[in-house]
Amino acid sequence: MRVVGINGSARKGGNTALLLRHVFTELEKEGIETRLVELSGKRIHGCTACFKCFANKDRRCAVKGDAVNECIAEIDGADGILLGSPTYFTDVTAEMKALIDRAGMVGRANGNMYRRKVGAAVVAVRRAGAIHAFDTMNHFFFIGEMIVPGSSYWNIGVGREIGEVEKDEEGVATMHTLGRNVAWLMKRLAAAKEE
Repeated sequence: MRVVGINGSARKGGNTALLLRHVFTELEKEGIETRLVELSGKRIHGCTACFKCFANKDRRCAVKGDAVNECIAEIDGADGILLGSPTYFTDVTAEMKALIDRAGMVGRANGNMYRRKVGAAVVAVRRAGAIHAFDTMNHFFFIGEMIVPGSSYWNIGVGREIGEVEKDEEGVATMHTLGRNVAWLMKRLAAAKEE
């Protein structure tokens, strides 16, 4: 089993990555392979509404020359997907939103290709707006017919400067609980597929 975590932060290795790594700690304890993809420094543009993905049905976006198809391949090849973003003006980063729009269209164009994968959102926030960012990423999972586990609180960690989320004890604990719940759910779904 494999989980990919996509970090939509402009800061590589920042608070969002730290939170995702706390989730990974629990997944790895359960023998689940993890991979972090950082969007920092990668070119990603929004959906052009060309609808070629519906004609091509090749599990790829028709727009080439940026990192989106690499991310779609990672999502397609994983059993679980974590999307992580800091909060920018009460929502996800522009890169994360572009990825959601394009990967979401490709998924729908190819028969809801993410159906029944496990998905969870992780948000780093300085002060406010995290719930809106959390909702944006969860909407991607829900419309893709994915299964979203809960945690002991919303999957949010508070901190501004890199490393400050480590001081948010409740946020860190929430990530560890999320990791355990993602692992539990993935194992139950894998067992159900074998029946």
